[in-house]
Amino acid sequence: MGRCEVKQCEGMNTSLWLEYAIPKEKGKYSKCFQYAFKDTAGNGACTAENFDSNSKVKCSSYVYSDDDSVVKDFDLGCQNWKRTLVGTIHNSGFFLALPMTGIISDRFGRKKALSFAALMNCIFGLTRSFSTNYVMFVIFEFMEAGFGAGAYTTAFVFAMELVGPQGRVFGNTIINVFYVFGLMSLSGLSWILQDWRKLLRMIYAPSCLIFSYMWILNESVRWLLQKGRHDKAIGVIKKAAKMNKVQISDQALAPLQEMQSKPTERKDELVNQPKKSLFLQVIGSSIIRRRLLTCSFLWITCTFVYYGLSINSVSLAGNQYINFMLVAFIEIPANFTCVVVLDKFGRKKVLIIVYILSAILCIGLSFLPKVFPTNVRQSLLGACSCAGRVGSTLAPLTPLLALYYENLPSIFFGTMAIIAGLLVFTMPETINIPLPDSIEEAERLTKTKRRKNDS
Repeated sequence: MGRCEVKQCEGMNTSLWLEYAIPKEKGKYSKCFQYAFKDTAGNGACTAENFDSNSKVKCSSYVYSDDDSVVKDFDLGCQNWKRTLVGTIHNSGFFLALPMTGIISDRFGRKKALSFAALMNCIFGLTRSFSTNYVMFVIFEFMEAGFGAGAYTTAFVFAMELVGPQGRVFGNTIINVFYVFGLMSLSGLSWILQDWRKLLRMIYAPSCLIFSYMWILNESVRWLLQKGRHDKAIGVIKKAAKMNKVQISDQALAPLQEMQSKPTERKDELVNQPKKSLFLQVIGSSIIRRRLLTCSFLWITCTFVYYGLSINSVSLAGNQYINFMLVAFIEIPANFTCVVVLDKFGRKKVLIIVYILSAILCIGLSFLPKVFPTNVRQSLLGACSCAGRVGSTLAPLTPLLALYYENLPSIFFGTMAIIAGLLVFTMPETINIPLPDSIEEAERLTKTKRRKNDS
């Protein structure tokens, strides 16, 4: 950040006066305090006798480092709460974005939700780069997240609905690898540009182009089938087959064509029954309700620990940009490890082991020297992710905990991970199981597990 502005001494070589004008804290010059200027000599000069080394006072103004930052532009020196509040306000926008995008996605389609979220990222992200004060900056920080943060979850659901059970883990891994490349690029661009306004314009400009997906992208086949639009689903399948030079026989498509031409008896029965809202179906199912609460806590823990460790990485010794890159890069081998272990050992065992191991490592650090159905899939994923933003919203505040006890953030991370690992025991195993397309199918995952345990 910099240091106090000592008006009596500015313009002189700091090596001549820093020692007697600025106190040290943990071996480093304080960023927020200076020694009281008493002017005992009566000449107003920057001399050692004019500073009282027994009396510290808060800075009234600051000298910032050369890099162009929000802290410097909006004069946020030593206002720790304002700096950490930026991340908290950004992540609080997820509470608006994820449910809203989930509803749009499940009702109007994946590509419309993705295009809308990307456009909001473009508009509010670029506008934020022209902020003239702190208040304007945080308002558009919230707006960008509040209307555009659902782009990732929409894209994730979209991709997962394209692959079968065998390819689900690998597909998730590829998505996460590109996510890591994005994080590393962000750190690298920040290091190179040293200008937050240019950085925002560079990273948000591509999102303006994603709005074209409205006309370029094909809709999710699973979503089209769930909505009864079988003819369009068949068209997308044929188009994909043509692009991949694969021949699909009419016989293979016959079941879909029959569903389009005449409804099944089951559908006739449902037509005559009073419709029950998806929300009431979810709340009315004790299995889905418990699963939703458990997944929500897992998301809270994951985002809290993930973002907390990422944010606190810049406080480690060494280059803060490289530290952030390394924290991001370690996810690549971790994700490819998932490809091997998840398909071999299943989801539950791996989740339990990883959460408990994370807890042990996080708590141990303090002792060292310094799954849902198609018709509501995105809505419920959005609900879990939204709940998870409790963790990411609190994560930017964790550096403040270190002001009271240096190892407190690590202890918090570890405790949350232990609880999350224990909760995974209540979840059904989903290895090599097709994604459920209804509430009943989703419930059946748990009921099948119970029958196996009883037998």
